[in-house]
Amino acid sequence: MLSGLMNFLRACFRPKSDQYSHTSLDTGGRQDGLLWYKDTGQHVNGEFSMAVVQANNLLEDQSQLESGCLSLNELGPYGTFVGVYDGHGGPETSRFINEHLFQHLKRFTSEQQTMSVDVIRKAYQATEEGFLSLVTKQWPMKPQIAAVGSCCLVGVICGGTLYVANLGDSRAVLGRAVKATGEVLAIQLSAEHNVCIESVRQELQSLHPDDSQIVVLKHNVWRVKGLIQVSRSIGDVYLKKAEFNREPLYSKFRLREPLKRPILSADPSISVHQLQPHDQFVIFASDGLWEHLSNQEAVDIVQNHPRSGSARRLVKTALKEAANKREMRYSDLKKIVRGVRRHFHDDITVIVVFLDSNLVSGASSVKGPNLSVKGGGVSLRPNILAPCATPTEAGST
Repeated sequence: MLSGLMNFLRACFRPKSDQYSHTSLDTGGRQDGLLWYKDTGQHVNGEFSMAVVQANNLLEDQSQLESGCLSLNELGPYGTFVGVYDGHGGPETSRFINEHLFQHLKRFTSEQQTMSVDVIRKAYQATEEGFLSLVTKQWPMKPQIAAVGSCCLVGVICGGTLYVANLGDSRAVLGRAVKATGEVLAIQLSAEHNVCIESVRQELQSLHPDDSQIVVLKHNVWRVKGLIQVSRSIGDVYLKKAEFNREPLYSKFRLREPLKRPILSADPSISVHQLQPHDQFVIFASDGLWEHLSNQEAVDIVQNHPRSGSARRLVKTALKEAANKREMRYSDLKKIVRGVRRHFHDDITVIVVFLDSNLVSGASSVKGPNLSVKGGGVSLRPNILAPCATPTEAGST
């Protein structure tokens, strides 16, 4: 009897590989253990490649590529939308962004009948307000949702223009060919908001001159109020609204002094680039990739190999680097289960968008088929108990 009970508990808490189900809203995505990938696909401006590797017990990275109509009506404009959402403290915020941000963008594009910086900024603002409403509703039953947030990197290609918007420390890097030498240079397009960067610390200190503890060096890592590495995000409302920085929120998230004004911001840095024929591709990735590869190393890997499988190749290279740093083999790293895997590397999401200059230069009114691909991950069927999550410090994106 006792052995039967033990076998039952073992089955609940140690799901066999055949008990995993793989979730993806795209028909072409494939799963290899904790790695999800779509090696190649076609968007209205060229080809693309996507890959996601899970480290957390619940995948906190979410991602999407949307191609075709960028408004609510079929009049256009037409183009490509890319989103990489690196969550922290849990998956709720990144999942919320994945469900709502692009819909907000389409709504504002329809209203203004064009793509613009203003449209993107409003879409971010509406997403932030929507998540705040969700937190307000769930706070009585689930107060810890106030300490969940997400970085938010977006790229929009429309009418020969590339818009890049960012909150947090994900990154977009352009590969640009140099005619004279034939080499492809890495050009970072996104501004980052991580307090390991001195200028970001200075920005926070100038906004909070009366708070000497606004950024704190803790365990050799700079953190906002000793809690979180990023200074801008969607969510993290416990550092934005005083009513969510109190009991029953866990004491480790509560500030000693009352929150007088928001500490974190949801206002994205947005840059605009007129694409040139020598612009080859853009790599959009969460910071899990950039912890292990430099901008130029990533660009070289994409440039020096076939387009198909570019994102998966970048993820695997980063994983091999992570294994090397721990003096272990990549084949052994692959055997480590999600949750425990977070001690070796972060969730990593990569989307490589190739730019066909003939398609990019076409008018934004040129129709293309609507395509929607969302990065997948391992999920458990509802009737299977998930193993206990390995606690990691919230906000270490």
